[in-house]
Amino acid sequence: MKRRVLKYASSVNRNLAANPAHNFAKNHTFCIYASNAIYSFIPKNACSTMRLSIALANGCIASRDDFRWIHYNNNTFNANLRDLYCADYTFVILRCPYSRLASTYLDKFVEKTGELWNLYYASNQVFDPDSLSFREFCELLKMPQYLNLNEPWKPQSTFLIYEEYDEYFPFEDFKSVQDVLERKIGLDIVDARRLTKHGTDQYEPDTARRHSDTPAHEIAAMKRKGQCPGPQSLYDADLVKLVWKMYRDDIDLYASHFGTEALTFSSAV
Repeated sequence: MKRRVLKYASSVNRNLAANPAHNFAKNHTFCIYASNAIYSFIPKNACSTMRLSIALANGCIASRDDFRWIHYNNNTFNANLRDLYCADYTFVILRCPYSRLASTYLDKFVEKTGELWNLYYASNQVFDPDSLSFREFCELLKMPQYLNLNEPWKPQSTFLIYEEYDEYFPFEDFKSVQDVLERKIGLDIVDARRLTKHGTDQYEPDTARRHSDTPAHEIAAMKRKGQCPGPQSLYDADLVKLVWKMYRDDIDLYASHFGTEALTFSSAV
């Protein structure tokens, strides 16, 4: 059996049950029972599709029509200490930090979901939700308490339970995720995007102009017409540099497994 080392277990000298970094990562693990596998889920990294697929595989729902169940059961398949150590296969899906942050803004802030209001009140209402641009959103995240406030933009490295996984997958090549998981552990991946209405794949990308400073309400109007800014169009040179500084660990992690050329802005590394 492969020896597994937990990433945050020894980060503080206290009872493991009182270790916040370890418990946060543990609360984002899913056991896949038939294959004795552990998946670490990271929001905005195909996590709805994966949670739906695992709920089906673990026999808790009968079909994709029951997809809403997953939103109430994020902790249902969490691993315990023995599960973590004795797993036969471990994997995680990573996403380019630049595109993940852009997706968070286009999904959570343009659509005014609960994450927007959490940041709005935590920041003492310092921004106008209707006019918040991607640049203003990124500027807010320079403060550590806001960078770690909500899971869709919290650094990906904080979700990792292991020092090393058996497999690291790139979100950007999701077809390979499907093929490998079906072959190695018999997991049938069921696409949840049309069910949850997350993601920008349903829109025509507008890359003709830069949208770094476009107000959220203008982007919302674009989406109602079937268009959405492409992730790259939200960035200029200053924002690339800012996000590189804020998410340096995530960028290094992603590049170490998939190469700098796989990043949206490889020249910043």
